[in-house]
Amino acid sequence: MIRIFTLFLGLVASTFAVINYEVALKSEAVMSGFEDSISKMEMTLINARGQTKVRTMSMKVLEGLDADKSLMEFLTPADVKGTKFLNYEHVDKDDDQWLYLPALKRVKRIASKNKSGSFMGSEFAYEDLSAFNVKKYKYEGRAEEVVLDGVEMYKTLSAPASKYSGYTKLISWVDKKTFLIQKVEYYDRKKQLLKTAYFSEYKNFDGVYRIGKIIMKNIQNDKTTVLIWSDEKIKNGLKAKDFHKRYLKR
Repeated sequence: MIRIFTLFLGLVASTFAVINYEVALKSEAVMSGFEDSISKMEMTLINARGQTKVRTMSMKVLEGLDADKSLMEFLTPADVKGTKFLNYEHVDKDDDQWLYLPALKRVKRIASKNKSGSFMGSEFAYEDLSAFNVKKYKYEGRAEEVVLDGVEMYKTLSAPASKYSGYTKLISWVDKKTFLIQKVEYYDRKKQLLKTAYFSEYKNFDGVYRIGKIIMKNIQNDKTTVLIWSDEKIKNGLKAKDFHKRYLKR
């Protein structure tokens, strides 16, 4: 009788266990529905000695049914002004990415095998610049319930589906109440911790959340990149034609 009761308790526990995939779906849902976005961005590069470089950009994003399009343009300083980055996200294959270099007046396509490389000298890789999409990752097992900085979280495990990814796994901390991602650890191809991202200053646009700040700390080289969004507006009526490759050279 005791053994049967123990088995019953185990079955009940597994029934109510939250799996990693469910947490990821809910996290994606609270960030969806903005249709399109226009914003300003500030990128601060901090080297191992604490020296900083600040860059400013403009950003446009178009939300798709399964994948987004985004266009970023550097505004300052002079050495990067006019550089543009265009990303077409895909769920069934690697993203299409292009970088326009004004000094050379040419558009460079980013090959899939190079998407783990550094974006413009920052601690963000090209693959980090794509919007979060559940379908681009593999999930197994249940989410662990933990407390981070006094807040109840789900701790989840995922792995990129792309064979060209520079990561073998991602460990994420997701707020149990809001399902907003708070922290992500990225492990490299040697399965060593490479960097940690901290997400904060989310903005709520009538129930749709948009990220306000990301701090990306590289554990292996002691460098940090900070991204801050400002003056963001959603539902501006942008169309797919606003993200055509011809805009890169304009």
